[in-house]
Amino acid sequence: MPARWTPSPFLSASAAVHAAAVLGAVAVPAAWPWAVGALVANHALLAGAGLWPSSRLLGPNLIRLTEAAAQRREIALTIDDGPDPEVTPRVLDLLDAANVKASFFCIGHLAQRHPEVCREIVRRGHRVENHGHAHSNAFSLFGPGRMRRDIARAQATLTDITGQAPHFFRATAGLRNPFLDPVLQGLGLSLATWTRRAYDTRTGDPERVYQRLATRLVAGDIVLMHDGHSARTPEGQPVILAVLPRLLRTIAERELHPVTLVRSLS
Repeated sequence: MPARWTPSPFLSASAAVHAAAVLGAVAVPAAWPWAVGALVANHALLAGAGLWPSSRLLGPNLIRLTEAAAQRREIALTIDDGPDPEVTPRVLDLLDAANVKASFFCIGHLAQRHPEVCREIVRRGHRVENHGHAHSNAFSLFGPGRMRRDIARAQATLTDITGQAPHFFRATAGLRNPFLDPVLQGLGLSLATWTRRAYDTRTGDPERVYQRLATRLVAGDIVLMHDGHSARTPEGQPVILAVLPRLLRTIAERELHPVTLVRSLS
């Protein structure tokens, strides 16, 4: 049974501010403009925390590997928005050629459409993690019930297809709201975002994508790329396929060791 959820200090303080503003307005009606101002500011802070992917204000969030993993010179390659029947198998071939393992954050409805690709990810020694079922751009606006149903549906789908229950969850674009932390705790999942991102769903220039990932890349980093929704190079190639071989060479030259997120915890 999951442990009882404990709100973060930021959420506890937010709840206290909310309660004080409401009670103050009731006790002293003339103070209602101040109360409304406090509530607006409080909700703005909550929204801002949800729009900041690397924030830990709303609850635990793995944005870097543990210190022990960093001491082992480990990094994590995480690949989002698949499975893609065209791109994902080619990404797997590139990873195999470099003897590298990665964590694939897969979308539930795409996994249902391409279950054989998900099974191949696991068969080759990688991990499949939970990226939600719908991958909705409105995910950060979901209420707790809808949020739980979306994540739980993806969890059940990915577990059934691969025989391997995801350990981590990543929200669409990393955006979330205060409901996510208790939902994840109830489902036995941990939130993971990233240290370095390539914006490779928007940028098709391989050099720019590579520089965003490789510049100052160090042990402990969590790298984000996309096999699904990948931008295309001027030649029409998914940019991840143009960048990944060079990035893997750089990782080897710097004597970094890519591992899955789960493996980094061991």
